[in-house]
Amino acid sequence: MDAGQLDNGKRHTDSSALKVPVDVNLKLDELPQDIRLRAIDRLKIGSLRHSKSRLARMLLMLALIGPGILVMIADNDAGGVITYAQTGSIFGIGFFIPFMILMVPVAYIVQEMTIRLAAVTRRGHAEMIWRRYGSFWGAFSLIDLLIANSLTLVTEFIGITFGMSVFGIKPLYAVMIGIAFVLIITLTLRYHNWERASLVVAAFNLIFIPLVLFAHPNWLLVASSFGNWHVPSGFSTLFIYVLLANLGTTIAPWMLFFQQSSEVDKGTVPEDIKAARRDTFIGACIMASVAIAIIILTGTVVFSAHAVGATTTGYNIAFILTTISHKIGALPMKLFAIGLIDAGLIATIAITASTSWAVGEAFGWPKSINLSFIKGRKFYIPGIASMSIAAIIVLIPNVPLGFLNLTVQVIASIFMPAAMLFLLLLVNDKEIMGIHVNGKLQNAASIIIMGVLILMSGLYGISLVFPNLI
Repeated sequence: MDAGQLDNGKRHTDSSALKVPVDVNLKLDELPQDIRLRAIDRLKIGSLRHSKSRLARMLLMLALIGPGILVMIADNDAGGVITYAQTGSIFGIGFFIPFMILMVPVAYIVQEMTIRLAAVTRRGHAEMIWRRYGSFWGAFSLIDLLIANSLTLVTEFIGITFGMSVFGIKPLYAVMIGIAFVLIITLTLRYHNWERASLVVAAFNLIFIPLVLFAHPNWLLVASSFGNWHVPSGFSTLFIYVLLANLGTTIAPWMLFFQQSSEVDKGTVPEDIKAARRDTFIGACIMASVAIAIIILTGTVVFSAHAVGATTTGYNIAFILTTISHKIGALPMKLFAIGLIDAGLIATIAITASTSWAVGEAFGWPKSINLSFIKGRKFYIPGIASMSIAAIIVLIPNVPLGFLNLTVQVIASIFMPAAMLFLLLLVNDKEIMGIHVNGKLQNAASIIIMGVLILMSGLYGISLVFPNLI
């Protein structure tokens, strides 16, 4: 046999080898648990994407729903619900209703950038900062997040304990129930089922929308707030404080880390960006609708019970719930309490996951909800620890919980510009983002948002040092 025949024989053998079918299941079994489960989910998505049937398209749309709606509804956390209730109680119907409409594009613009980062890089937010900017800035952003998350978790347990107290459950038992619920959801379900279960929990957040009808609000007054948008009772320290609190509960550092890591764990790829954007926009609209409903409810029912700026009662969550019960009945008060409990639970689920993802990404530990607790204990423990510490703080006697809640939201808004700066740097990095970098309008909008946060934080600081200046 000559050299040509040998060569032809070799090519024939190679060609035949290429035609040997690949056992997909065998290949999947060779992957680590978290990557294998994510790959299985992606194979299902791919199958639905290539099917032309209406049922497949509907199933695909449902399968791609998740992180965007979750992050936005979890943003209407117990701290947020309390903040909106306090806002309506202190300032009534007016400035803050149009303001919450304005928060829809603000929240969407910020979170949309995390979608593109996740889809293009397949890396979480903390991991990208550590890899791109080094351990110093990585540690800075992580510490920033951990402080903000721990404080925010305190507000979740404030909401859970207050809500459950309406049904006669003592704070210690309320905290234990809350922790147990979150642990069951987080430790027993893999990502896909965890996401679906979390969405079911999040759906109860919508209870606040029909609840507003019990108050029989003056809808003409609500509508007039858009045409007569003005600062109530003057541009005071209190107004700046409450405004910052509302900003802090609309856009917060944990949201950036949560959605990017959630999209990664879900397996989002560039062709999913359009669906993920839709998911996030729908979530932002739901967030604003719930916030507006709560402000209208307390602005109608509680605001008239005291003068504008009477912060002693305006901050008092127990006073707000009692006034709702006295004015429109025990049922609306109990429904409000159920919504408050739910808000605390869904946010605790999301924020503990945010903490776990960030720490896991920073230290190179396993970082997926697809992991069992035994294999992923390093991943789960940071989130569980921060949740437990927050729960203990709430149980400390004589802590001014109403004031603490607003203060946490203010701190979140102060921390946000630093978190957004890293986000902007990453999404404008052509080397990692390619064609998915920010456009000029996206950068301009983001810089304006950062500027407003810095300005309001500065004004609040000045008002504290020089109270008579503003």
